[in-house]
Amino acid sequence: MTRWARPRVVIPVALLAAGLAVISGRRIWLTGRVDDAALGASTVSATGTQAVPGLVALALVLAAGTLAAATAAPVVRRITLITATLAAGALAALSARAMTNADSIVGSVAAQQSGRSGSIPVAAEANAWPAAVLVAMVLTGLVLVAALASAGSWRGLSERYDAPGESDAAGGRGERVLRTWDRLDRGDDPTLDETAP
Repeated sequence: MTRWARPRVVIPVALLAAGLAVISGRRIWLTGRVDDAALGASTVSATGTQAVPGLVALALVLAAGTLAAATAAPVVRRITLITATLAAGALAALSARAMTNADSIVGSVAAQQSGRSGSIPVAAEANAWPAAVLVAMVLTGLVLVAALASAGSWRGLSERYDAPGESDAAGGRGERVLRTWDRLDRGDDPTLDETAP
C-alpha cells in the first residue's frame, strides 16, 4: 500500500477538499458587467452554489463516502470509495465548466435578478475559487483512486479492536477457531475460565 492510499491520508485529504467546496459555495466565483434596460449598467456576481447548483450536495457525498470507507467491510468500502471518487470528479468537471462558461452562468443569474428567464449577454470572468476547488478535487480524486486500488488491505473496525493474536486460523481438525467477538455474539462470556469447575 502506498503512503497516499492509507486511511490516515485519504480521509483528511477528502474532508479538507469537501470542506473547501462547502466554504466556497457561499463565496463569489464569477463576476461580470451587464448593461441592460432592466438592470442598467451594473456588476452581477454568481456564488459557488449559483455556478454549481449541486456543489454542497456533492461535497457531502464526497465526505460521507470517504468516512464510510474507513469503517466498512471491503466490498462496501470499494463501493463508497467509487462513490466518493465520482463525486470528486463531478465537482472537478463542474468547477471547470463554471470557469469556461462564466458568461452564460452570470447571464442566467442576471436574468433571474431582473425577473426574466433565459440569459442576458454578460462579459464575465472567474476568480480563484473555482480553480481552487478544481485543483482540490483533482488531487482528491487521484488519492481516492490510489485508495481504491489498495482498499482490500485497509483494516476494518472489527479487525482494529480484536485482541492481538486472535485469528481465523483453523483448529486441530480443521474446525474454525472462534474469535472473542464471535463468542460474545453467541452469548458466551470470554472472561470466564472454561476449565474452572
